[in-house]
Amino acid sequence: MSSQVAGLLQLIALIAALALAYRPLGDYMARVYSSEKNYRPEKWIYKAIGANPAAGMRWPAYLRGVLAFSAVSVLFLYLMQRVQGSLPGSPAFSSIDPDQAFNTAASFVANTNWQSYYGEQAMGHVVQTGGLAVQNFLSAAVGMAVAVALVRGFARSRTGELGNFWADLVRGTVRILIPISVIGAIVLVACGAIQNFSGIHQVGQFMGGTQEWNGGAVASQEVIKELGTNGGGYFNANSAHPFENPNPLSNLFEVFLILLIPFALTRTFGRMVGSLKQGYAILGAMAVIWIGFTALMMWTEFAHRGPAFEIAGGAMEGKETRFGIAGSSIFAVATTLTSTGAVNSFHSSYTGFGGGITMLGMQLGEIAPGGVGSGLYGMLIMAIIAVFIAGLMVGRTPEYLGKKIGTRQIKFAACYILVTPALVLGFTAVAMALPTPADSMTNSGAHGFSEILYAYTSGANNNGSAFAGLNADTQWFNTTIGIAMLLGRFLPMVFVLALAGSLAEQKPVPETAGTLRTDKPLYAGLLVGTILIITGLTYFPALALGPLAEGLAS
Repeated sequence: MSSQVAGLLQLIALIAALALAYRPLGDYMARVYSSEKNYRPEKWIYKAIGANPAAGMRWPAYLRGVLAFSAVSVLFLYLMQRVQGSLPGSPAFSSIDPDQAFNTAASFVANTNWQSYYGEQAMGHVVQTGGLAVQNFLSAAVGMAVAVALVRGFARSRTGELGNFWADLVRGTVRILIPISVIGAIVLVACGAIQNFSGIHQVGQFMGGTQEWNGGAVASQEVIKELGTNGGGYFNANSAHPFENPNPLSNLFEVFLILLIPFALTRTFGRMVGSLKQGYAILGAMAVIWIGFTALMMWTEFAHRGPAFEIAGGAMEGKETRFGIAGSSIFAVATTLTSTGAVNSFHSSYTGFGGGITMLGMQLGEIAPGGVGSGLYGMLIMAIIAVFIAGLMVGRTPEYLGKKIGTRQIKFAACYILVTPALVLGFTAVAMALPTPADSMTNSGAHGFSEILYAYTSGANNNGSAFAGLNADTQWFNTTIGIAMLLGRFLPMVFVLALAGSLAEQKPVPETAGTLRTDKPLYAGLLVGTILIITGLTYFPALALGPLAEGLAS
């Protein structure tokens, strides 16, 4: 069997698994966020934090909950790293420097999981499990809560209440993320991932010296890293490390985990707004982009010309032989079209066009299917933009799901889509203009520029993957990427929740013969076109200086 056929079969198996899980998981999540019942463990949590889950919140209160909880999380994780050297269960691990601790705290709370350190050499068991793994659950639950708040904005009328943030946070964690993670961890252990709290072991000689590895609760962290679209690896090699991702079966399972909740949330959306067809339209737009990017990535990596590439069957540099080009390409597209950022290969080693595809996937806003929660609300923002454009073309007041999209709503949507590009391009320009940041580049020319562009694209879009050649463990990059991660995560949430509040206050607009049908393939195609055009106009000049220039020169 050829590598291309094997890759196609993997893709078909992945689509089949996602299709089987789509309906039950999507319906279950809709019931979770619509339920008024609180389980006993949830009541204990509400009592401990002093929250009333039945109290409705308008968007400013909901936003204050998001920001306050996230600020406390950043502070807690920062302090945990700063005192790591004094914590029990952290043998041979010293405390983390202030700039690195800030970067890591911002990264994991913002669901980015950007890492400018060697995980197995910097973080002990206490910080890994009690700090980083906990934030993998909580940051994902925050994203899901904000997405559900926006959905309620479409579903509700004549009220400004969007639900209760604390209830959404707890239910998303307790009823969705934890149960799936327990099952997923068992599957990964069965595949060969490790799960222990052992110390550092010498495993033999390596290039004249001893090689050391430490154990850890890897399987449990790996599953929520993928399921919550987090991406931070227990080891520096991330999902290319055999302790995290042992074989092709675990690799395909991890891709399944990455895509599971973001795709299923479209059915949750359809169920909560009372029209499954609306959910299918959003799903269709996401699926078209994801499948198109995957096919394009596999083509460019398999078809790269040259004797060395032909002997290897494609561009194998930087890829694990146990996954091959197909498994690496599928993983790379899934992780950059979502906000996961996990890697099972080094994106810097991809072909020029292949590296550009990973960058473009993040620059789309990671909405196909995107991060857990953030993918859905990002796609709904683009859906509003598409409806607005369609309304301009036919001279009608744009409407979406029975809500008028007026000046106020389109201002919120416009601000949302401008925040991330401003952060990416602004920080990239400053870094290239200053002399010191450029010293961190391993390569010169177009590829060196791509290293810095990729770093800020990854940080501001809350992805967390890296182009591998950039030395980002400097005060400049730790600070600026940390700022980009926080602003890229929480500024868009401000506009999402403000938009949700404005929609919830409206009364429904009756559908007429002139209303644009947003549950049809024509609209889904318009939505895909809108996404590609907006991204292309925004990022094309920067991409032309980096991956496009490199690809055309090779």
